[in-house]
Amino acid sequence: MSGVTEHIVSGHRSLLLCNPAVDGVQAAWLEPQFWGERARPVAVGGRGGAFFVQADAGELVLRQYLRGGMMARIMHRSYLFTGFNRCRSLREFRLLQRLRDMHLPVPEPIAALAERDGLFTCRAAILLRRIPGAVPLPVSPAVGDPELWQRLGALLARFHAAGLDHVDLNCDNVLHAPEGIWLIDFDRCRLRHPAQRWQQANLDRLQRSVAKRCHALPAAQRRALWAALMQGYAAMKPDQERQ
Repeated sequence: MSGVTEHIVSGHRSLLLCNPAVDGVQAAWLEPQFWGERARPVAVGGRGGAFFVQADAGELVLRQYLRGGMMARIMHRSYLFTGFNRCRSLREFRLLQRLRDMHLPVPEPIAALAERDGLFTCRAAILLRRIPGAVPLPVSPAVGDPELWQRLGALLARFHAAGLDHVDLNCDNVLHAPEGIWLIDFDRCRLRHPAQRWQQANLDRLQRSVAKRCHALPAAQRRALWAALMQGYAAMKPDQERQ
């Protein structure tokens, strides 16, 4: 891969992937306690476990992989260990590398850690560079602008043409920044062949999220904005399919 590459530091019970462009990365960086007051919880979206970090290397985002549902009461951070190559943080790190190689707007991965915490379980975390000025789509000042939604539709078509199946495509995983629109949170996402027709499930999930998270907008306006998104998606898709 070009650009960001991985540097592997392996131990008996842990594996750390590092971005060699950032000096001094260590496993401790993947714990909010290491940063003390320089780490503050992310207030919007997700199950918790995400922190904004003010580091010497710049503003970062630390995300721990947490369980949801009933299992969260038993094993809040622990997952079944089936090998380091299958650990979610390491897979997301590598996927981000590939998407950045395709020049798609995703966060730069700084480090990812998978650490055994039991005989059959592990914990995971990932550290990313924060996107300057980015806010989730529902709280963007431009959320009511059809042009923004049309651009989002075109961007989603680019991701789909690249084969990205974003299994948790929701409004909070779409960020609007001064320099453009970004997608985040690629846990359990993967690259698939576009001909397999999985794309509609992504769009349906996002549309349900729009109804839930953008409820402050009138229903008629939400429908018009979604139509603008689909117009941008349809306009880009034929060009991608001809490549």
